[in-house]
Amino acid sequence: MPSISSNKEIRYCIIVPTYNNENTLRQVLAQVLNLATDVIVVNDGSTDSTSSIIADFPSLQVVCYPKNIGKGNALKLGFRKAIELGNEYAITIDSDGQHYPADIPKLIEKIKEEPGKLIMGSRNMEQAGIPDKSSFGNKFSNFWFWAETGITLSDTQTGFRAYPLQKIKNMLFFTQKFEFEIEVIVRLAWKNVKFVEVPVKVDYPKDRVSHFRPFKDFARISVLNTFLFTLALLFFLPRLLITNFSLKKLWSNLKQEFLKDLNHPNKLSFAVGLGLLFGILPIWGFQMMAAFAVASYFKLNRAIVLIVSNISIPPMIPLIVFVSFKLGAWFVSEPVSFVSISEVGLQTIYLQIRQYVIGASVLAAGLAIIGFFVVRAIAFIIAEVRS
Repeated sequence: MPSISSNKEIRYCIIVPTYNNENTLRQVLAQVLNLATDVIVVNDGSTDSTSSIIADFPSLQVVCYPKNIGKGNALKLGFRKAIELGNEYAITIDSDGQHYPADIPKLIEKIKEEPGKLIMGSRNMEQAGIPDKSSFGNKFSNFWFWAETGITLSDTQTGFRAYPLQKIKNMLFFTQKFEFEIEVIVRLAWKNVKFVEVPVKVDYPKDRVSHFRPFKDFARISVLNTFLFTLALLFFLPRLLITNFSLKKLWSNLKQEFLKDLNHPNKLSFAVGLGLLFGILPIWGFQMMAAFAVASYFKLNRAIVLIVSNISIPPMIPLIVFVSFKLGAWFVSEPVSFVSISEVGLQTIYLQIRQYVIGASVLAAGLAIIGFFVVRAIAFIIAEVRS
């Protein structure tokens, strides 16, 4: 099988970011080097035997630093090294053993066929053996990528990708950890980079070590998606409207989500109410994750729940906080008001937070109930008109 460096038209390299994956790293590197000669390993501050494993492969290009700084930073350093070496594409593959290096030629072939596009190695996340948290996280991510770009992908969390380096060469990214892989594809989509999915195999070996922290990293991703969705509403989607009227198509898709549940008005109303509830509850960073989980449990329309839960986008946050704070005053024995910086103390902060949390919880429950009955009434009226 030809190596990457044998192609004379486009220069490629493989980037393998790694952090404490000594159980799987050696096998991954050996398999990759059987297919490619230009391989960059980014040692993200590993504290196990990673350094000695890497030393056994002298042909590798190595980027190494003493302290773990996150996968996003590791990838950015890998891209920088790849560009310095004159590469036009970088194929990234995880070192935890879930990807099959034997699939690398599929990505290479697609690069040759469609240069300039971002190639995504799409895993089958519905197959047996896939951890529930990985399947859940991928569905969550797929939805928000569509909401932020209007593009449908089956696997937005794959780490097996082929990046066109010229498209990201001068971009400045603000994320540092796992959420970087979301930021980069959303922002490339906003730059009109096209996406191509290539089916790849996936495995989760027993000795696989994952450094993804379900609550902390999912919270980071939720905050990032809230930020990106707000930017999409304010800048990206209006630009699409001007250029090719894609906003009309997006609105059509959103409307279809509501219309297809009209035959189940209670579930539709419950989805809207649930979205309002979690969108206002004072669990910042976990709102969308909690809404998605509960919607999945009750088999509700997750798209509707997540769309409605974004009532707490930045332009609305000051109003929600203010109303919650004022409403909370009716439910505490010692209501307080906003104070100046000079008057702030621990007791004052506690009383203000308590009043806000109580008020936000009441507001969330109240709007959820109102939303349920309003949508239920609208669904009833539409059903009557249709009949």
